[in-house]
Amino acid sequence: MKAIGVSEFKAYVLKILRDVAETQEEVIVTKRGKPIVKISAYREADSEVKPGKLSHTLVFEKDIITPLGPDMWEAAR
Repeated sequence: MKAIGVSEFKAYVLKILRDVAETQEEVIVTKRGKPIVKISAYREADSEVKPGKLSHTLVFEKDIITPLGPDMWEAAR
């Protein structure tokens, strides 16, 4: 990860953004030696999976008793 000062970032912003997009390397912009911004390349999320949703990880069973059998189901109660 590369760190640059805010003055250098201001002077070369278009080149820095192009480099980040091409190399996928993050850049930290600092002001007086303290980090203020982290710049990273944009990545497309999977179209199937929406952030924050876990519905794709769950398995829904219509009948939960049959796989165990009636005897095991009664014992598990």
